[in-house]
Amino acid sequence: MDNHAPQIARVGKPAPHFNLETVVAGGAFANAKSSDYKGKWLVLFFYPLDFTFVCPTEITGFSKRFEEFKALNAEVLGGSTDSVHSHKAWLKELGDLAFPLFSDMNRTTSADYGVLLEEKGIALRGTFIIDPDGILRYALYHDLGVGRSVIETLRVLKALQTGELCPVEWSAGGQTLGKA
Repeated sequence: MDNHAPQIARVGKPAPHFNLETVVAGGAFANAKSSDYKGKWLVLFFYPLDFTFVCPTEITGFSKRFEEFKALNAEVLGGSTDSVHSHKAWLKELGDLAFPLFSDMNRTTSADYGVLLEEKGIALRGTFIIDPDGILRYALYHDLGVGRSVIETLRVLKALQTGELCPVEWSAGGQTLGKA
């Protein structure tokens, strides 16, 4: 890694900054910086590798529900430690996605968000929700072999947006417990 001063992702604190190469629909290369998402919610997720078994189910799952995230003033950004060229090749199999895939080849962002498995050079499955002010509000880490739930990510986003205390199994329209 370069002279990057490590950041540590902590819920309730400013989310680590990032500046990442991405691949967008149509296979074009672009860039995504944390500052691009100011004023919007951001669902940032990491997955281990392109061309694997579980990852495409998650990625296409987020893409299929993308309009629901947009309706909640949220953007989605997913990626791995693979290159943008690997992502672009993989998109030929997956099809266009509704959100960009980022490349974290230098593993800086994966390390900052605490998902990097250094011995393997890949990221764990990690899901993060960052509020419009850049504060990390949700962090979920789990093992490589189990896919995450897009429905649960949407549920948590909606709960966070209420600004209230939400009990177990809360869902949109359900009773809250008052101000957080």
